[in-house]
Amino acid sequence: MINQTLVQYFHWYYNEEEKLWNKAKNEAAHLEDLGVTMVWFPPAYKSTEGANSVGYDCYDLYDLGEFDQKGTVETKYGSRDEYIAAIKELQAKHITVMADVVLNHKAGADELEKIPVRKVNPDNREEFVSDVFEIEAWTKFTFPGRAGKYSEFIWDFHAFSGIDWAADIQEEGIFSIQNTYGEGWEQVPSGEFGNYDYLMFNDVDFRNPAVREELKRWGEWYYKTCGMKGFRLDAVKHVSADFLNEWIDHMNATFNEQFFIVAENWVTAQVEELHAYIEETGGRMQLFDSILHTNFYQASLSDESYDLSKIFEGTLTQTHPFLSITFVDNHDSQPLQALQSYVEYWFRPLAYAMILLREHGIPCLFYPDLYGCKYIDKNEAGEDVEVELVGLPNLHTISRVRKFLAHGLQRDYFDHPNCIGWTREGDDENQNSGLAVVMSNGDDGIKRMEVGIRHAGKPFTDVLGHRSEQIIIDEHGWAEFPCNARGVSIWTSGYNQ
Repeated sequence: MINQTLVQYFHWYYNEEEKLWNKAKNEAAHLEDLGVTMVWFPPAYKSTEGANSVGYDCYDLYDLGEFDQKGTVETKYGSRDEYIAAIKELQAKHITVMADVVLNHKAGADELEKIPVRKVNPDNREEFVSDVFEIEAWTKFTFPGRAGKYSEFIWDFHAFSGIDWAADIQEEGIFSIQNTYGEGWEQVPSGEFGNYDYLMFNDVDFRNPAVREELKRWGEWYYKTCGMKGFRLDAVKHVSADFLNEWIDHMNATFNEQFFIVAENWVTAQVEELHAYIEETGGRMQLFDSILHTNFYQASLSDESYDLSKIFEGTLTQTHPFLSITFVDNHDSQPLQALQSYVEYWFRPLAYAMILLREHGIPCLFYPDLYGCKYIDKNEAGEDVEVELVGLPNLHTISRVRKFLAHGLQRDYFDHPNCIGWTREGDDENQNSGLAVVMSNGDDGIKRMEVGIRHAGKPFTDVLGHRSEQIIIDEHGWAEFPCNARGVSIWTSGYNQ
């Protein structure tokens, strides 16, 4: 059995000289060696800031760095041809590419339109605070640089349910567009602010059947053009679940595929919200376990006052392990971003051991933890802040241990608030597999654990090099495994560098 491992191959501030698509292509063999089986790429289409955009302010879904639009031909990450070449090279290394799909909104319209709107209370979007009135708004997308190639569809105000800027009166706010599909918002999974249909920019209205058909045509074109086998769906709590079900079913049926789908539904506490979404979407999608990420973050701030034995309680990984994507951090939680909750450096190896070396959940590595990064951005006070995220020197080792050794029966020893551990017995399919993991968020720890009779008499060593002793497994398959204070050790007999 192959252990699936995902990597988020970007971060919010990617600023390296080498274009991302080219770097991914050149790193394909290295990623395969690490055990990576899926790569999540950032949005690949043209956005409002052209070559400076991360991609989530999407303008033209059909422009993958091919047309002169928004001041550039290439995107921040490279050209259309480089994108396709990276996908092909990764697939040649048996790595699935997962494309980021941003369907909730569009930005950077080409023309103004006079449109009827009603202003709403931003804290309760179900409450209108004005009668219908007319504004001029940037709601018409004609994509003149593309000139109708691939699609002649024109987006106008009938394709959107809301906007946040009235250009003629220079006024910000949340304006409900009064189109032919309803005077209010469409139903979405999130009930925050009364109804969280509106997030940003021009909010796409999936009640419009022409919009639904255009996005299905685009999905067909995207796959035929690039050949990716997976999709990460952005901001699904703001998008009609009915439409996403329809889009996924259409893609699977059209191409006789089972695309790997991961949805971003950011929840920090109430796992029941994720359960409700799974029910609403019929289990069509994996979900990021943002609750487990939050637990990691809180544990990293709390030192030994955090009860490690409860770190998986109330998480998606605990309740729906086969639909969970586990991660330590991502582009939204990194420093200076809106959802900043970056796990402290000392705890990151512990967190990665928990997502990479356990049986349940598909783990997602984060680009800066592999490569490191430096960037500058403004904080909430408007001051420039320089950030350096240092790569984890042992992450490559932990990832390779997952690939080769994290197999077989799992036994848990979550019986102490500050020192926990588990073992994997290994199996016949993966030679020399099996391991023991022990970690502490307090003092030095030690845990007596069973790795299985198949390992009787074998010498186990700490592949991370934190402990120098050799542990001999007794005749019953048991041993005492130590770890350092605020650290993690991975014990095995089968690891080759």
